[in-house]
Amino acid sequence: MQQQGTYIERPQLLHAITEHQNTPDIKVITGVRRCGKSTAMAMLADELRRQGVPSTNIFYKRFDAFDIPLDYRAEDLFSELTTASQELDSGSYWYVLLDEIQDVYGWEQVVRRLHTRPNTDVYLTGSNARLLSSDLSTYLTGRYVEINAFPLSLSEYHAFVRAYDTQSNMTEEQPKSLDEHLADYLLFGGMPGIFSLAERNPRTVESELRGIYQSILYKDVAQRFSIRDLEGLDRLARFTFLNTGSLFSIRSVTNALKSAGHSASETAVANMLKALEQAFLVYPAEQAGIQGKEVLRPQRKYYPVDLGFLGLASAFSGRNLGARLECAVALELLRRGYRISVGTGPASEIDFIAIDPSTSERLYIQVSANIGDEHARERELRPLKRLTDSFPRLLVTLDHYAEETTPEGIRVVHAASWLTGAHQNRR
Repeated sequence: MQQQGTYIERPQLLHAITEHQNTPDIKVITGVRRCGKSTAMAMLADELRRQGVPSTNIFYKRFDAFDIPLDYRAEDLFSELTTASQELDSGSYWYVLLDEIQDVYGWEQVVRRLHTRPNTDVYLTGSNARLLSSDLSTYLTGRYVEINAFPLSLSEYHAFVRAYDTQSNMTEEQPKSLDEHLADYLLFGGMPGIFSLAERNPRTVESELRGIYQSILYKDVAQRFSIRDLEGLDRLARFTFLNTGSLFSIRSVTNALKSAGHSASETAVANMLKALEQAFLVYPAEQAGIQGKEVLRPQRKYYPVDLGFLGLASAFSGRNLGARLECAVALELLRRGYRISVGTGPASEIDFIAIDPSTSERLYIQVSANIGDEHARERELRPLKRLTDSFPRLLVTLDHYAEETTPEGIRVVHAASWLTGAHQNRR
């Protein structure tokens, strides 16, 4: 994401971080490898300066930088922090930003001490290969909040294309529309690294994403969780990508792998899926009963953290447009802080029940790439019409001419409008 010593702003990600500013918990920015966590730290440091925080009150250090000694330890960090604390402006919080903290042996002892200091706001990032969410409860014993970073949203992708193409003198005579950017986004995804490419096309993007995917799979999953069945792990990851938006159980996945010529136990498959989740490569959505009805033996859908991985698994064929759109909606809901599940009833399914954890309010969403004919439109609206509560109901589509609000109060919105939040500004 960084180019010539600078970066392109990501307001959504920055807001997700600053809404926790000056709260007691240690803030830990987590997320898949190469999604922009280190750049988020740089953005935060700049935002603090814009707020007028004195430079003496911002301690910002990246521990994988070239000028950091190879034997840098907790004692060195504690010494630097002690010296910095003697120069603080007492009228402001002290902001401590520690990037790639896993490279400092014994770091958790220093961070726990910082947490006891008044008016001190601590932010961390770490490598998934050596520091995962499951480790934080051991290191920080309940004193932290996780802020999950994702690859680019559609709004950010749109901004990145314009900014990078301008910097690289690649601006076309007729700039692409938001709809055209949406088509590219659904195919290539939003990993920031693709914007460092001299040219974005299936061949160059494939090479970039394959390198990221292999690093995640082998360093953050196989090595981190001591998984020796590398072929099975790769097949499982690709299976989840290619079956985005489909419900399945551990047993059905195990049987699918066996049919493809790779045998693994259900326990092994379950453990590998859990490892893929913990490395933030996939996100699950479990079946939940509509309006309180329980689902026995719920199945799950899995969504790759970036649409580019779905494209990578399908050779960027452009097929499965509906699944790619559903994945984009799932990721945007997660990015906005919702918990997601799949609504399941006796005779229907709702793609997403999204719950706001802070209010417990719900949002029901159906996703369909094309509802051009009346039969398809009615099929998608039917499960939403059957709902009896008063929470908002949406149908997200790629069909511009279908936008409306039905007599039942269901809003039909275009995907580009919903993914960028533009629909919220319309009456």
